[in-house]
Amino acid sequence: MNLLDSHCHLNDDLFEDDWQEALLRMQQAGVARCILAGSDMASSTRIVEMTSRNEPIYGVVGIHPHEAKTYVDGDIERLKEWIKLDKIVGLGEIGLDYFYDFSPREVQKEVFMKQLLLARELGVPAAFHVRDAHGDLTDIFRAHKNELPAGVLHCFSGSVESAREYLDMGFYLSFAGPVTFKNAAKLQLVATYCPIDRILVETDSPYLSPVPLRGKRNEPANVVHVAAKIAELRGMDVEEFGQITTANTCRLFGITP
Repeated sequence: MNLLDSHCHLNDDLFEDDWQEALLRMQQAGVARCILAGSDMASSTRIVEMTSRNEPIYGVVGIHPHEAKTYVDGDIERLKEWIKLDKIVGLGEIGLDYFYDFSPREVQKEVFMKQLLLARELGVPAAFHVRDAHGDLTDIFRAHKNELPAGVLHCFSGSVESAREYLDMGFYLSFAGPVTFKNAAKLQLVATYCPIDRILVETDSPYLSPVPLRGKRNEPANVVHVAAKIAELRGMDVEEFGQITTANTCRLFGITP
């Protein structure tokens, strides 16, 4: 199988002692490569360091809405410098999260806009995070419809209606472990509705382990379970599904297939 985990956090402290072993398990499972996602400047710095080691990993760097309150002058310039590196393929994860409100909503919007416009300026894609904020996110996208970068709604959890809106804007949708859950009928419907050339798969590890591994630390190897479930839902051969979603990820992030 030729899969690519389009969004994970091997840079997380939970992988501090065994991230290279996790990469070996990933490749043994048929997952050739993965993309690490930043959540703040410290985690993004870690991604820059890890991707410089010639491992089968790429990275996106950025400030997660939870960490928007940590933004300081100069962060945008650092992100701009990192984007010049070969293995840094976009900005992320960026967006809005009103479920926890760890950062004030206006601060989230301000920091998101800075990064959204930076992605457009640099011509790089973005990995978007949205939770309980689809209305405000789509309002921002509509208001800047001529300034939008390419991008993906990572770990998509919205409705068919919100999926349709994002797809109409040209974005991709990425599905993670929750699509395998028993109570995921609505999300599974979205996974069958989404055009095959707009689907990405991910783990978001170490979080959101798929069935049959719930309760355990997630890791990139487990994206095979996500791919297998969506392929089953769509009545597709999992090998073919893996090839298509990998090609989609490479096309979005400018990675050589």
